[in-house]
Amino acid sequence: MSIFDIIVVIFTTIILVETSYLSVKKWRQRRLKVARGSLILDTSALMDGRIVDVAETGIITAEIIIPNSVVGELQLLADKGDQQKRSRARHGLENIKNLQHSTLITATIINDGELDSGGVDRRLLDLANKYDASIATTDFNLNKVAKVSDIPVVNVNELAQMMRAQLLPGDQIEIKVIQSGQNRDQGVGYLDDGTMVVVDHGYKNIGSKVSVEITRSLQTEAGRMMFAKKVGK
Repeated sequence: MSIFDIIVVIFTTIILVETSYLSVKKWRQRRLKVARGSLILDTSALMDGRIVDVAETGIITAEIIIPNSVVGELQLLADKGDQQKRSRARHGLENIKNLQHSTLITATIINDGELDSGGVDRRLLDLANKYDASIATTDFNLNKVAKVSDIPVVNVNELAQMMRAQLLPGDQIEIKVIQSGQNRDQGVGYLDDGTMVVVDHGYKNIGSKVSVEITRSLQTEAGRMMFAKKVGK
């Protein structure tokens, strides 16, 4: 047998092995069922990404489930959304890969079939009901509907608020003002965890960092807002 024939045999073997692996993986994915007590991630939780950081702490012991409908929604946003949505959707797809490669949790993509008129959210609620699973989300409306339906919800915003050190009135921080506020003279910036900080008389500082003092905070179901005033020059 010539060297050329040996090379052909090797490459043919590699192709057959990879094809067999992908076929088995696809077959397993079709037959996988959601384990009871699992944690189902929605599109918003994956685009947010903080659930990945939580998973890497080892706190989550339940199996993480990612329905194909959620993956499809991320792919659609990554291809056709506006620039901001495309970036967040691609970040969400990257987070799926990170979860799958984690050694601390088990993350599985399941084939949940074709969507009906209820869309992705309705499918998530049905899966959670059927398998006594919880839903992880940052979506305000899905959070409310799930609670009304007596489905356990892991609200990533609420979890982040409970886990982080609280800023209190009188605390001083440095923050970058990136946009105008609701009132004409206000500026708005964000903490690393996504908390909105409204800076009084911060409109003229858009695009730059300023030192501010927290004056009060407001907790809402959609997350925490903080109000601050400029200090120093």
